[in-house]
Amino acid sequence: MPTSAKLVAAVWFALMGWLAANAHIPALPDAGAGGTMVFRGVSAAIGLICGWKIMGNGVGSSYADSLGTGLKTSIVMAFFALMVFSGRQMVADSMKMRYEGPMDAMLGWFTKMMENGRDMVTVGVLGVLIVAGVFGGPLAEWTRRRWR
Repeated sequence: MPTSAKLVAAVWFALMGWLAANAHIPALPDAGAGGTMVFRGVSAAIGLICGWKIMGNGVGSSYADSLGTGLKTSIVMAFFALMVFSGRQMVADSMKMRYEGPMDAMLGWFTKMMENGRDMVTVGVLGVLIVAGVFGGPLAEWTRRRWR
């Protein structure tokens, strides 16, 4: 059921997904040459879905609980972004026949997730994700209380 809190959370976390992708682009190989708009757009879509499903359903308690739910939403958003983009890299590598079989490709997917996660740990990306959770949770809670 659509609510104002879900809408605000979805828009907030979509914006934060866009900004986190923007902060991560300098750490990409060749500074993200080609495909940066797709990278930003997919990150924003992941933030939109996480904001709607996780944060939007997590409101209705105290502001402290909403802060925790906001941080959880940021963590889940980062995990799914890592999973999607690492999976894309794994498929591209498998099309170039860099894996010996399907299990090798699946292990390569998790290896890519670890490498990309290490590259993602920068002040800019972590700052955006922490700010997203710390302000996004109470914002959604305030919206739920303001517009029932």
